Amino acid sequence: MEQYQHHWVDGTPVHLPLGKIVCIGRNYAEHAKELNNPIPEEPLLFIKPATSAVHVTRPLNFPSDRGQMHFETELAVLIGKPLTNATPSESEAAILGYGLALDLTLRDLQSQLKEKGHPWERAKAFDGACPLSPFVAAEHFHKDHITFSLDIDGQRQQSGDTRDMLFPVIPLLAHISRHFTLLPGDVVITGTPKGVGPLHQGQTLALQLEDKLSVSTKVV
Repeated sequence: MEQYQHHWVDGTPVHLPLGKIVCIGRNYAEHAKELNNPIPEEPLLFIKPATSAVHVTRPLNFPSDRGQMHFETELAVLIGKPLTNATPSESEAAILGYGLALDLTLRDLQSQLKEKGHPWERAKAFDGACPLSPFVAAEHFHKDHITFSLDIDGQRQQSGDTRDMLFPVIPLLAHISRHFTLLPGDVVITGTPKGVGPLHQGQTLALQLEDKLSVSTKVV
């Protein structure tokens, strides 16, 4: 398996190692409702390992013997400075760039694990479970209002706006840092808006981050 490396949108490498990917569950109320999940009162955190990361432009392969695999499009935050018990201002200063991620989920397996009260890692942390786009420097974004979208076969499937987050990016980073340290090169994926669904062979996915990033991939 090819080792993942962060890149900027112009193709140059980001010389930071990916340590972990911190994920936020149910950060958009409408997404929680579409899966009949309760809306959380505090951030729901879980982690994908570095081995789950692949470049989003690579064809999407998934294990066909483990039920449906769902797409979840998310804003990805690249960390540039260590964060431990950070303040909001320290958290903002630590954001190196923004990109997009697909939080791929083996939904049937996740449902089975949830019914048993088991952790989700087998459904969320498998090899290739986190396709990541290149990153755009944070200075090019309005920190309180970032939009993104996913089209499948030319049809709009998901539209995200950070103003709709239950837990906005900067206070979210501060909250995470109170539980475990974020290191340079770590990525935080910040939750998915409504519109998730199963992937099918032959589909083409086009991801857009405002007018700053556009990438596509295909399911094989």
